[in-house]
Amino acid sequence: MSDRKYRQRGYQDDDQSKRHPRDEQRQGASKERTPREFRKANFPGFREVSRCMRCSQVIDSAVDNTQLCTKCGSPLHSCGQCTWFDTGARFECSQPIPERITPKDGQNDCTYFELQRTVERETGSVGP
Repeated sequence: MSDRKYRQRGYQDDDQSKRHPRDEQRQGASKERTPREFRKANFPGFREVSRCMRCSQVIDSAVDNTQLCTKCGSPLHSCGQCTWFDTGARFECSQPIPERITPKDGQNDCTYFELQRTVERETGSVGP
């Protein structure tokens, strides 16, 4: 048994004869180290997508006036799918429209229409 209470280096280090082999390797010939390459952080990525307001199906970015959702059949050119749709604004639209468009989930020919896009985290694994 050792007369030392703790085994940490530096605590009562009077006896230098008990060196570990690792310490000898460190003090030996110093190897020239090559710099490590910076690795990309392994964080999930983000993507910008549009989704159907009823079924959450991913929608292509180009939407024409007559296009329907491929999964549920709801019209994609509607107030509910628009970036400017705001339930707290006048006529439920952030743009200066002259009259209320009804129904909000029905197809319309609004000139201010922009497909709503959201930023989502990519959580799935990368496929081949």
